[in-house]
Amino acid sequence: MLDLFLLRSIRAGNELALERIIDKYTAYVCVIIRNAVCGSLTHEDIEEVASDVFCALWDNAEAIRNENLKAYLGGIARNKAKNKLRGITECMPLSEELIEAGDNPETLAISADVQITVRSAVLTLQETDRDIFLRHYYGSQTVAAISAETGISESAIKHRLIRRREILGKEVFSL
Repeated sequence: MLDLFLLRSIRAGNELALERIIDKYTAYVCVIIRNAVCGSLTHEDIEEVASDVFCALWDNAEAIRNENLKAYLGGIARNKAKNKLRGITECMPLSEELIEAGDNPETLAISADVQITVRSAVLTLQETDRDIFLRHYYGSQTVAAISAETGISESAIKHRLIRRREILGKEVFSL
């Protein structure tokens, strides 16, 4: 009942109502964001995404059905977190050597051209394959966790990861 009152107040332009919702739902929104990005964002990035969620609430209060405020916030949090993650992954180097080797001298010597080629290749993957690849290699998410969240079988995920690594390897080393 309180949510309904607060939402109606936001629709009327009451900023104090927004503050009450922020106080009530910030922890919930941050958990949704953290789960969506699997540890790939900094604390500051998570706070920024949470702020974007509440700005979206303010901007779109008229479109929210009265009984679904919490669901709305959860959905917006998840979508904004994924958008933020996509923005970050577009500028992350994505080569198998970087994934496996970390910051050793060999990794640091990989040319910028190869990194650009790999990044471009990953970004051209179909959305599902790209999501699985990024979750596993950059989100450090296990195959089991990816399977549970996406509904794709573990064996299919393993096969997709192997196949995508082969494809990326051919594209990178054919330079």
